[in-house]
Amino acid sequence: MVGPRFGRRGLVVLDSLAAVAFTALMLGFTLSRTPAGGAAALVAQCLLVAGIALPPAARRLWPVPVFSLVLGLTMLSLFVDVAHDSFASAAFAIYPVALTRPGLRWVPTRTIGVLSAVVVVGSALSGPIGWWEGSTMFVTTLFGATLMGGSWTVGRAVRERRLYVDRWAGQLARRAVTEERLRIARELHDVVAHSMTLITVKAGIADHVADARPGEARAALRDIEAVSRGALTEMRHMLGVLRSETGPQTAELYPAPRLAGLGELAGRAALAGVRVELDVRDVDRLPEGVELSVYRIVQEALTNVVRHAAPARCRVVVAGGGGRVRIEVGDDGPGTRVLPAPAEPVAGHGLVGMRERVMMYGGAFRAGPAPGGGFTVSAELPYEPAGGGSR
Repeated sequence: MVGPRFGRRGLVVLDSLAAVAFTALMLGFTLSRTPAGGAAALVAQCLLVAGIALPPAARRLWPVPVFSLVLGLTMLSLFVDVAHDSFASAAFAIYPVALTRPGLRWVPTRTIGVLSAVVVVGSALSGPIGWWEGSTMFVTTLFGATLMGGSWTVGRAVRERRLYVDRWAGQLARRAVTEERLRIARELHDVVAHSMTLITVKAGIADHVADARPGEARAALRDIEAVSRGALTEMRHMLGVLRSETGPQTAELYPAPRLAGLGELAGRAALAGVRVELDVRDVDRLPEGVELSVYRIVQEALTNVVRHAAPARCRVVVAGGGGRVRIEVGDDGPGTRVLPAPAEPVAGHGLVGMRERVMMYGGAFRAGPAPGGGFTVSAELPYEPAGGGSR
């Protein structure tokens, strides 16, 4: 497209070049005719031609004044029989008026376009000799009106197209911001649920042993302080993004959790009496989005183990390879959980949130009591290796 390539200044330069070329053409045609009034009449005709052909150079700067001036001088030249540019300059000047002027819905643009097309087709079918012979002013005016009508119709059509594209781009931007904020809200839920579960368990331990073993109670309180500080820091970052007036794209962000942080998750679970065995392999080339989903699935699964099975043993397996990453979190606790329905509309909470994350990537998810006791959460997510691309 010309607009984005040249910009406003470049377009004005192009209009100026076109106006100078058209002026030279019209002056050549005027000078080829010998006026009856001598040199003074010739100068007047040249000034009139210049007044018609040169102003469109500034049509993008002052659309309405330029069009009014050009149209008025064109009609004057038609009546005094000086120059006949067939309203080409006026048609050139009316385009930016149609393109930029708002609030002109009362103008029947569609009717103008249809009539212009009918006149053009009718003129083509009538041939060079027709009913208009002998009525030069009428024919010139009709042709000029048709030319301006076509230019107006094209300008309004381009304007409507640009408005549509702007509205669509705005909707896409708002949708992207909404989706980003929903994603952040889900991350916030995962952080709060995980941290509050650990804090609740440790607070219960501290209360239980406060009189008999005050040292152990103080250790539990220190754990509560550490977990709550970490949760508050992460929540502060997320809420800063949500409150940002410029949106998540330009707000100060922090790195997304990586699988290297699973050890920290296991350490936090251990504070609540869950002994976690980690087995993480072949996950170096996971895309960032998949890696974040895997981290959150493991985090939510460990939160459920702490909430429903502690104290317990838990084994976490995260294995990549073959374009798929497999996640399995199993414990040896009582094995009872509240299972969501497959089509449950609630999202972002517990097992439902894990299932939703897996379904987002077209993977498979299963959660239920294990045959030998305990509870198992397993998921499988397909992915394209990061940096590998498609072949």
